[in-house]
Amino acid sequence: MNDETTKPKDNQGDSQEQTFISHLIELRDRLLRVVMVMGVITIALMTVANDLYYYFSLPIQHYLPENTSMIAVGVISPIFTPLKLALIGAFFISIPFILYQAWGFIAPGLYQKEKRLAVPLLISSIILFYMGMAFAYAVVFPLVFQFTANFIPTGIEYKPDIADYLDFSLKMFFAFGVAFEVPIATIILIAAGITTPENLAQKRPYIIVGAFVLGMLLTPPDVISQIMLALPMWLLFEVGIIASKFMLKDRLARMKKEQQQYEEEAAASTDDELDEEFERAIREEEEINKKDPL
Repeated sequence: MNDETTKPKDNQGDSQEQTFISHLIELRDRLLRVVMVMGVITIALMTVANDLYYYFSLPIQHYLPENTSMIAVGVISPIFTPLKLALIGAFFISIPFILYQAWGFIAPGLYQKEKRLAVPLLISSIILFYMGMAFAYAVVFPLVFQFTANFIPTGIEYKPDIADYLDFSLKMFFAFGVAFEVPIATIILIAAGITTPENLAQKRPYIIVGAFVLGMLLTPPDVISQIMLALPMWLLFEVGIIASKFMLKDRLARMKKEQQQYEEEAAASTDDELDEEFERAIREEEEINKKDPL
């Protein structure tokens, strides 16, 4: 009798364990695909690593003083820095494939409605991240380096190190790439029911102050790059509010209707409680009058 009752539980445990192992195997396979793709792209970029770094450094080279050039302070910087750029460049190029593999892993566990919302958000997040990097390279870098070149102290020879320039550029790329994801974050917060477009619009002054604080924390200590990061974040926040009103029109209408129903039910229950208290008070007063008519 006991053996018969334990068999279904054992079968259920075995099936859950097999499912968990199959997920781990799928995750391993997808990670291997990502590593293989990144490896192939890295090898391809390493063959042109020096030329790649030259074009990568053009924004700062245009604003160097005459008869000066960048320098390599480290012993192996001339070799290591271009190779590091090739490796990180391979990662940035592979981002769509990485996200595609991540989507393939989590998509089977999502509902159809969630998939319809997630696909455009995923594609938009990739595009916005690349737009943030392009904005930093084409707009922010020239302004920052021009501003820096105009404030070189007298008697100081300005020769930036190639490794320092790479680290600075990568930080800026990451900061602007993440900052351009503000519309996606706004839409996700509204879709999750955490807030509404109206509430976010009311908190606009705090959002603006927060954008400038993040601009101060994520960028080097110069006014130009801080402002150039804070302003797009603010504008993209406004874009996120507008986009959410169109993308989540049905959901927002349903949330608003549910809120109105909740308020009506709360008001009705409050009125009923007041009526009950009023009737209770009248009954108590009648009982008191019966006991003591005077």
